[in-house]
Amino acid sequence: MIAVQPAPTIAWKQAFAAIVLVELALIALYFETGRAMVDIWTRSETFNHAFLVPPIALWLIWEKRQALARAAPRPTLWLALPFVGLAFAWLLGDLAAINVVTQFAFVAMLVVAVPMMIGLPAAKRIAFPLGFLFFAVPFGEFAMPKLMDWTATFTVLGLRASGIPVFQEGLHFVIPSGRWSVVEACSGVRYLIASVVVGTLYAYINYQSLQRRLIFVGVAIVVPLIANWVRAYLIVMLGHFSGNQIAVGVDHLIYGWVFFGVVIMIMFAIGMRWREPEAALPPPAPDAEYPAAGKLTAALLLAAVLALGIALTPRAALVAMAAGPALPPPVLIAEPLASGGWQRVESPQTAWQPAFANPSATLNVTLAKEGRHVGVFIAYYQQQNYQRKLISSENMLVTSSDKEWAQVGRDVRQIKLAGQDEAVRSGSLRNQLVSIGAEPLRLKVWHWYWIDGQIIASDHLGKLRLALARLSGRGDTSAAVFVYAPEPDGETALADYLAHAGGGIAAVLHGAVPPAPTLGAGVTPNNPPAPTYGAGGTPNNAPAPTFTK
Repeated sequence: MIAVQPAPTIAWKQAFAAIVLVELALIALYFETGRAMVDIWTRSETFNHAFLVPPIALWLIWEKRQALARAAPRPTLWLALPFVGLAFAWLLGDLAAINVVTQFAFVAMLVVAVPMMIGLPAAKRIAFPLGFLFFAVPFGEFAMPKLMDWTATFTVLGLRASGIPVFQEGLHFVIPSGRWSVVEACSGVRYLIASVVVGTLYAYINYQSLQRRLIFVGVAIVVPLIANWVRAYLIVMLGHFSGNQIAVGVDHLIYGWVFFGVVIMIMFAIGMRWREPEAALPPPAPDAEYPAAGKLTAALLLAAVLALGIALTPRAALVAMAAGPALPPPVLIAEPLASGGWQRVESPQTAWQPAFANPSATLNVTLAKEGRHVGVFIAYYQQQNYQRKLISSENMLVTSSDKEWAQVGRDVRQIKLAGQDEAVRSGSLRNQLVSIGAEPLRLKVWHWYWIDGQIIASDHLGKLRLALARLSGRGDTSAAVFVYAPEPDGETALADYLAHAGGGIAAVLHGAVPPAPTLGAGVTPNNPPAPTYGAGGTPNNAPAPTFTK
């Protein structure tokens, strides 16, 4: 006699098979995005924990198998609408080469595919394990600059409260026993991310009410921030009182992790006091609630076709956009920068240049007028990808490992550029290679992005503008522009240069944009001749370019 399987067993076998097939197909379609995530997990100690996220999520789903079996799988086809939004978000992220957008969209598609297959009522029972998967996305390092500022501020306040004299300049400060700097490893972002991941899991396992869970997650955010400030203060104090013999090398990091581990264990021990037992399972649903096998199979097939069809669309769009010809390397002409009484100087006054990686072309020019000097640096990008992109967390004025220059201030300010008011970023740099008793060289830097013919100071707006420009077919030619001058009258020199010669920057950028080729009978690009520049820095064979808002 052949045993007849009950309706719940048949339904969930079909649903499970559909989920596995759809998830594997999505992973295959977006394999490069998934591999980029794993690469970051491997090389960054901040995100090593992400290797444990998928196994933990699967284990949590397995723990909920009995509760899940009490709900009937019913595909929810209207979830194809948010699936379309996620696919479009992935496309925008890939066009702008934003890892965090493509990776969040990829994981979100994996998550949304589950309720598409089994329905929202069933998916609610495993909502936390599905949401926990988002911790696999390497995300959070954007907060590093602010966390570094907070750590430096608290450390200096603590030292002064302890009676130790401190001279602070940005993230760098000097005490009688030596110099200290707050670098990326001191920001506390690793402690914060690790605490949030572990704290969220702890709250889910030990509490049942949403209020207690949210309170504990909030504590898991605040505690590592304060603990990192205290850790930084204690390390400086240990170095100060030991004559810089301890807490200044590898033990610096060891003491930090030991201190963090003790703090987290104390937090968990206190949290156990309010632990709640798990709620009892609901009674089993009758077999009549389960759809017929044939109807369920048809619905699962339709949901799978919708999900995979939508997921294929951005891939096809990228293939179509990538069919264009490769552009030749651009040539940046320096002559337009010298106007309004500013003359080009052959030997630069400083060897500084921003740490922008893999530009398609660069231009670094020093100009002089009435004894004042201004430098103009342009990093030009075209046909961008994940290895060569304008806006990246790795592109900055000065890296923390730079032995020659240190950034001691940053701000956003309004300037006059070729007669127009523009918001740009402002930075202050100090040369660290200085003899004892000598005044270090300082630079004032104003910088901005030039994207799709517009001036943009924000990374987020720049990424969006870049993605929309590529999506509309206007390409991704863009640049980072830096104007800098030595202090103490750096801002005065910069303002004068931009007011009288700033239009030359627009001329350089517009002159470097490769024109769209037109194909003649011989299938040869009929490119127009390169522009020639007059004394004022404006192309003689083209209208004067302008900066647009």
